[in-house]
Amino acid sequence: MTFSATNLAGDQPATDADVWRKAAQKVHTAVIEALPQIPSADPLIPDSPVEHARDAAVPEPVGVAITAYVGGGTDGKILLMVGQELVEALAGTPFGAVDPAQALTPALETIAEALGGRLEKNPTTIAVEDAMAVLAGGTTVLMPLLAGDAVHALVGVSLTTVVPAAGTGAARAAATGSTWGIDMLRDVEMEVTCELGRTRMTVRQLLALAPGDVVELDRLAGSPADLLVNGTLLARGEVVVVDESFGLRITEIVTRDAT
Repeated sequence: MTFSATNLAGDQPATDADVWRKAAQKVHTAVIEALPQIPSADPLIPDSPVEHARDAAVPEPVGVAITAYVGGGTDGKILLMVGQELVEALAGTPFGAVDPAQALTPALETIAEALGGRLEKNPTTIAVEDAMAVLAGGTTVLMPLLAGDAVHALVGVSLTTVVPAAGTGAARAAATGSTWGIDMLRDVEMEVTCELGRTRMTVRQLLALAPGDVVELDRLAGSPADLLVNGTLLARGEVVVVDESFGLRITEIVTRDAT
């Protein structure tokens, strides 16, 4: 599938060829850095960068479009479109649904840093039909990402000012291929919490709390603490101290059947 003027905002005016080539090289390097942070069942391979929406292949079908603003020396915007297959995988993880914008934020952060800037605010999800409109006003580079013979994602970058990227390191290789499933989501960041226990209190009791008060939990002293991922119980363990910080020594992995 390729974009046309009927389904996305119109193409940008032609950019000076030399300026565009330099921008495309920077974007290509930045995207290579971010490949391991874009979940995929197969290794991702960047396709040739293009300037115009009409020439850009996209996932079929498109699942979601996410955009972010870049500042801090390099100014511009980043667009990331992924297929419906990935959106469904994120919605059905063993630890509950994961918001695509949250899961793909590390990839967008890596692209911004590799370009010499930083994300100005949290990425947001936008309507697919409005996707190309966010790239207006700069030098636009569109780069499809292939997984096998299919387009897995599309990265679009619009640059208004650019500084050389510093300290980005060598480009990291894409993850090796694996079967579809949880392996696809191995690099997705999730919230992990340690729970010592729970209790129930009325609003009156909460408002009456003061420094020095003790809140009794529903767990005996010495009982293992719970390790939760996105609110789902994953393991239990002993609370320990590591270099003046609390930690959890895992003593039991909790299977889905056990919960």
